[in-house]
Amino acid sequence: MSNRNIQAIYQLSPMQKGMLFHSIYAPDSGVYVEQLSANLRGQIDAPAFEKAWKRVMQRHMILRTGFTWRNLDRMLQVVLKEVDLPLQQQDWRDMPAEEQQRRLSQLAADQRRVGFDLAKAPLMRLHLIRLEDDLYHFLWIFHHLLLDGWSTPILLTEVFVCYDSFSQGREPMLPSARPYQDYIRYLQRQDSSQAEAYWRRTLAGFTAPTPFWIDRARSGQVAAESYRYIHGRFGHDVSQRLQSMARQQHLTINTIVQGAWALLLSRYSDEDDVLFGATVSGRPADLPGAESMVGLFINSLPVRTQIAPYLSIAEWLRQLQVQQA
Repeated sequence: MSNRNIQAIYQLSPMQKGMLFHSIYAPDSGVYVEQLSANLRGQIDAPAFEKAWKRVMQRHMILRTGFTWRNLDRMLQVVLKEVDLPLQQQDWRDMPAEEQQRRLSQLAADQRRVGFDLAKAPLMRLHLIRLEDDLYHFLWIFHHLLLDGWSTPILLTEVFVCYDSFSQGREPMLPSARPYQDYIRYLQRQDSSQAEAYWRRTLAGFTAPTPFWIDRARSGQVAAESYRYIHGRFGHDVSQRLQSMARQQHLTINTIVQGAWALLLSRYSDEDDVLFGATVSGRPADLPGAESMVGLFINSLPVRTQIAPYLSIAEWLRQLQVQQA
């Protein structure tokens, strides 16, 4: 990269450091390569669509960010002033529908397998494929180092606003965007010693992971590809009963799910004191505008739970909810 094209260099958030480490450790896993796809119905103004994405990339530093670590004593993220928009447009209208779907599936799989060179911004790619006269398939691939799930609807909303304006020959009206670098600065102002003291108290007595004895066959060494996706669905009746219980007991569905997982771990490990991880949004209330910022804010935190047979399930779940808050 050219020094003249560098806008900023700064440190990573703790979650970014973890993701970058695992991405380097298992570069072919694709586990942090995110994909969003959608069918778009109607006549698309392709130049306006491209211009909208360019405007959004210019608004948000994180979309022009790459990562560097080689020959350095720390990981750093590097923001470029200008990057090319990696948008590919294709026309598949002359293909049979079955062939279109086969090639779309293959494209998604290939894009995940290719991954990214994490040192080269932008760590995202766009595909706009015309399937019929009024039907397009859109595929957005990006590395999780850039964005969390909260950020994607913010970005897409901005793209829609910009597209609507550009397609009508107008300049879009959007509020100024607070850069992700402000969140890194916020983290650097925090009292890490206070946080360390809290977590040492919370995790005191734990020296090993909670065992999950259903998985006895494992040697104890986790392979890079030792994950699997399993999809299940609750019926309408079960979902309604869970929601009713949550309202009656002033609980969140998240607390109920965490409580169920804690009980499951306790049963399988034969331990009353269990520990597992949970993902939180990580957007601090004392950082103004955090809810509208774009970047990777999520964090994984330890949840330590003592099973309390002397309490009703509702009382125990309320304790868990207070602890999490």
